Amino acid sequence: MSEKKEIQGAASFDLGAFLTKYSMVIALVIVFILFYFLTGGRLLYAQNMSNLLLQNGYVLVMACGMLLCILTGGNIDLSVGSVICMVGGVAAVMINNMGVNIYLTILLCLVLGLAAGVWQGYWIGHVRIPPFITTLGGMFIFRGIGRLVLDSKTVPVQDAAFLNIFTAYIKIPGLDTDTRILSPLVVGILAVVVIFYTTISSRANKAKKGYRQNSAVTDFGRSALISAAVLAYCYLLSQYKGISVMLVWVVVICLIYHFITSKTAFGRYFYAVGGNEKATQLSGINTNKVYFIAYANMGLLAGLCGLLCLARVGSVNGSTGTSFEMDAIGSCFIGGASAYGGSGTIPGVIIGALLLGVINMGMSIMGIGDSWQYVVKGGVLLVAVIFDVVSNRKSGK
Repeated sequence: MSEKKEIQGAASFDLGAFLTKYSMVIALVIVFILFYFLTGGRLLYAQNMSNLLLQNGYVLVMACGMLLCILTGGNIDLSVGSVICMVGGVAAVMINNMGVNIYLTILLCLVLGLAAGVWQGYWIGHVRIPPFITTLGGMFIFRGIGRLVLDSKTVPVQDAAFLNIFTAYIKIPGLDTDTRILSPLVVGILAVVVIFYTTISSRANKAKKGYRQNSAVTDFGRSALISAAVLAYCYLLSQYKGISVMLVWVVVICLIYHFITSKTAFGRYFYAVGGNEKATQLSGINTNKVYFIAYANMGLLAGLCGLLCLARVGSVNGSTGTSFEMDAIGSCFIGGASAYGGSGTIPGVIIGALLLGVINMGMSIMGIGDSWQYVVKGGVLLVAVIFDVVSNRKSGK
């Protein structure tokens, strides 16, 4: 009888751990199914699915940088929306009004975004001004600079070469024609091969080193579900215009930061600082440098987002980027980043951004106004943070 209770207890514990680990994935699936029925299936239209990532591309890019800031102790950067306005405004004026070469413009604008991040990183990392105060000041400063550059006007950009760098759709000769687009399916198949190869090699490496690992059913089942989602999405892309260059930018940025945070010693420094800064200092890590790099990096990514938003919309004004930082912060916390720092992953951030994106798109298709969208997004964010705080309290963290 006691053995039976122990087995049931173990099974219950495993179920609880599973629900905790994949809570946001389950929430994403539930929200997706809910809006699928509420929109009469329109959510799954090829054009809507293509736009889902394109409209939230800037969120994903910003969230990768915001995660590094949050990892250092729950810190955030309130200035990224203003940096987007400033960088986008400078790019628009240089291209449209001054006729500067687009490649030189892109380079200078990325340097400008990096400079804004370095400015804030210095005060936060070396002078130790609280990040909230520093970035709040930056939010006003950079927004003001952006409006001065734009002269309180809306500046359009119609340079086809610049727009194509960020918004064109990829056409592969031999695979894609005006009536047939096969490249997304080929990319999807290659992605599935990479997913299963990674799973197999990871299991083999862990077995060789004697590490504990999940059952084969768990690992390959997860890979099969991810592969099915990738193939379904690629199929929908093939029914619309194919793969956008902006999607490539987003995927590359996410992969780079996933590698940094999960596979490099430098990436682990951010987790260490958020977990216990004093212990990290005693171990010989320069925590001032970690803070500095986190915010300098955030400025660089905000600069890139300024260019992405300019190309996506085709113009920029003094209100561009307003509340963008909140979407990035929300994506991180909804995706499992701890409000106390020290934990969070890029895959979790992607889930959080997609969850917000599905909510926005679903409500837009239903004709629900922006006011209610803010209410729902705020509620989702609050629930995610409450879940994190309660979970940490129960685990004694």
